[in-house]
Amino acid sequence: MSLSSDQRFLSIIHSYERQLAKLLGLLLAIVIGFAVIELVVESSINIARFQADWFEGGLIKLLDRLLLIFIALEVLQNVTAYLRDQVVQIELVLLTAMTAVARKVIVLPPGTESKPQLMAGFGVIVVGLAAAYWLVKRARHDQQSA
Repeated sequence: MSLSSDQRFLSIIHSYERQLAKLLGLLLAIVIGFAVIELVVESSINIARFQADWFEGGLIKLLDRLLLIFIALEVLQNVTAYLRDQVVQIELVLLTAMTAVARKVIVLPPGTESKPQLMAGFGVIVVGLAAAYWLVKRARHDQQSA
């Protein structure tokens, strides 16, 4: 009796997780859609009015917002991969993390280059994520070849 009740409990928890993932995926898709619309509208208005200060920080802000949308899309891919395969795909998570770190490096504010500890920290994070990604890819390759 205990085994069947444990299995029933786990089944309920699993169903609950899937429903939450679906809800979060839908919410994230809506937010991404509105973010893209807002980005297109604001950029179009700035271009039409010749108010875009591309060389005074406007381009960096645009890249920051674009990369943020790409990161949100990768998170949405993580959620859909979880729903499809019932596992968290570590490769996708690591790629999302690398994109997030790349975004931070790309949009560093002026004067950050004079902070060596911050730059070294970003370097350590990048190397750590790249090493983790390589290990996961290697383990997967070794599994498939065996």
